[in-house]
Amino acid sequence: MRLDKLLLINFKNIQQVELSLSEGFNCFVGDNGAGKTNILDAVYYLSMSKSALTMTDGQSVNHAEEFFVIEGSYLSDDNRSEVVNCSFSRRAGKVIKRNGKEYDRIADHVGAFPVVVVSPQDSTLITDAAEERRKYLNGVLSQIEAGYLAAMIRYNTVLAERNRYLKIGSAEDMLLIYDQQLSDLGSRIYQARKAIIEKMQPLVAQYYASLSGDREQVDISYRSELSDQPLSELLLRSRQRDIVNQFTTSGVHRDDVVFSIGGYPLRKFGSQGQQKSFLLALKLAQYKLISESRGERAILLLDDLFDKLDTARVEKLLSLVSGEEFGQIIITDCNKQRLESTLQSAGKEYKLFTVAAGDVKL
Repeated sequence: MRLDKLLLINFKNIQQVELSLSEGFNCFVGDNGAGKTNILDAVYYLSMSKSALTMTDGQSVNHAEEFFVIEGSYLSDDNRSEVVNCSFSRRAGKVIKRNGKEYDRIADHVGAFPVVVVSPQDSTLITDAAEERRKYLNGVLSQIEAGYLAAMIRYNTVLAERNRYLKIGSAEDMLLIYDQQLSDLGSRIYQARKAIIEKMQPLVAQYYASLSGDREQVDISYRSELSDQPLSELLLRSRQRDIVNQFTTSGVHRDDVVFSIGGYPLRKFGSQGQQKSFLLALKLAQYKLISESRGERAILLLDDLFDKLDTARVEKLLSLVSGEEFGQIIITDCNKQRLESTLQSAGKEYKLFTVAAGDVKL
């Protein structure tokens, strides 16, 4: 999958830009705050129907305007043309159209145009609480497994309803209804998460070794209460505790993903370089699994390429993603000379854009 043309109107600090992209490397350079990351985020929006950053749709509208439009013209790996239009207005909300036809449910769009983003914000996967890692896992699976996102949305809805009920009542028949729904949905979510982590683990180890050359073994594992008992039994066992606490204390909403290096927690024992290499390996493993499952190479977004990476590791990364299994790549960096020098040393052809105050020039 490649993005051939990109149109942005009133998206963040970009008033209007239309770009023609290369099928290989596309580089956006400029000062911090110029709008480089906004371009990557627009590409992410077209695939995932939301920002890759912690921003609402309303926050992505140019401050002086009432709406934004993102439109992308795509070519699939077998040369099919498709157009995706994502628009948002403060009055009417968000609309996603594929080839001119609006989706009945926006969630149905996720995964159709696969994308993987690597950014400095990925460090939260290591440093922050389990919620960040669950969100990451949900994002990966929503592009791989049909129906996963719908199941996750439904699980969260039932969970919220059960928690609201626990604040006002404790009738056995009502809790049994909620428990049955949570159990069915939670079991499906658990099995999907367990399976994807098992597939990711050897790939993460392989990519980490390629990127870093470190002797330490890295590992990724899935931690869930459902590994020991079905959710139906867990909910029954925690029933009285839930009634006292007035919220649900068991379920897949408490799962975690564990990262380790040399058998120890990556968060405590990994250096900044090791952590960054691990995150890159994680995202490359994600890329491979998404591309294989969709039968379409994902678009790879590399934001702030040199963040916490030395030139040698960047060159190894560029060498890895230049292979046939990778497709279109979009890169941002604040140092034009450094980026050009690294790409030229690696022997990579590229298209370079300069970004300044929301304007983009080739």
